[in-house]
Amino acid sequence: MFSNQFVLSFFLLLCLPFVFFFVAPHVFPSPPGESLIPISDEIDDRSLFMAAAGSTSLSHLSSGNPNPKLKIAFLFLTNSDLHFAPIWDRFFSGHSQSLYNVYVHADPFANVTRPGNGSVFENAFIANAKRTARASPTLISATRRLLATAFLDDPANTYFAVLSQNCIPLHSFNYVYSSLFESSTFDKSDPTPSPRGIRIWYRSFIELISDEPRLWKRYNARGRNAMMPEVPFEKFRVGSQFFVMTRRHALLTIKDRILWRKFKLPCYRSDECYPEEHYFPTLLNMKDPDGCTGYTLTRVNWTGTVKGHPYTYKPKEVVPELIQRLRQSNHSSSYFFARKFTPACLKPLLAIADSVIFRD
Repeated sequence: MFSNQFVLSFFLLLCLPFVFFFVAPHVFPSPPGESLIPISDEIDDRSLFMAAAGSTSLSHLSSGNPNPKLKIAFLFLTNSDLHFAPIWDRFFSGHSQSLYNVYVHADPFANVTRPGNGSVFENAFIANAKRTARASPTLISATRRLLATAFLDDPANTYFAVLSQNCIPLHSFNYVYSSLFESSTFDKSDPTPSPRGIRIWYRSFIELISDEPRLWKRYNARGRNAMMPEVPFEKFRVGSQFFVMTRRHALLTIKDRILWRKFKLPCYRSDECYPEEHYFPTLLNMKDPDGCTGYTLTRVNWTGTVKGHPYTYKPKEVVPELIQRLRQSNHSSSYFFARKFTPACLKPLLAIADSVIFRD
């Protein structure tokens, strides 16, 4: 007759395989699998990127025109209506389209209403937009899609400013344009500014942060050593996904294949996985760190962040003092843009647009 102790021990022994089966995947995760991005999206993107990479015009400066009209390409990522279109329309109003272009990547699975009535956004939606999701490589793809589309569309696009539907301008268009192309003092980090100011063929305004407290956990979000050997930890960086990139760096980003294969892999830790905040800083840090300023021109308030989302301003907070405060930067003469604002902020923002925001 078996004792109760023996029966209990035998039962526990039989249960071990089942315990291991259910617990092991969480304790000992297997190597990352394939990308979650649909192969059809990858094929479409590769065709677009190859066309852009094969473009013969690297810069409008080399076109032979003695007085080229350099342009800023404004690239908007959105999965909702462009609630701040009216203030952006006022931002661009009165300025020649020989100085800028606007492109919008709208998630085709979201119900996004296209602005009409002569808005700069009316015909700005790119046709090859794909589905996107926060904290996923789909945002990397969407940004690269915008860069490639703008790169191909107009060789005069010299700077590429990536923005979201929750961004607002903090200055007039004239201020933004002259700061990038004419000012010799705007970029405080540039030790050797050229007589014309920012070296447009050289420096991108993008963060390359190496001392973020959770950087090691973010690096291993896909599994330990999953990023090796292509991306060693000492080269891994974090930064805002909203940046202003030069045409040369846009081409470098469009042509990349090696790092993309790593960053498109799925993560085990969703709370540590923000590919869109790592891919672009890491790529440029590995390829051309000296060609970057190391800071962004989009102001974000991370005070009181909730689940990775920055602070969101409410209508009652939209006052002239807020705009003045958001402009302040330790790296440049001023920030250009700011986020995030609730859609209800549009009315108070329009009320101070001419008297504060566009008065530099």
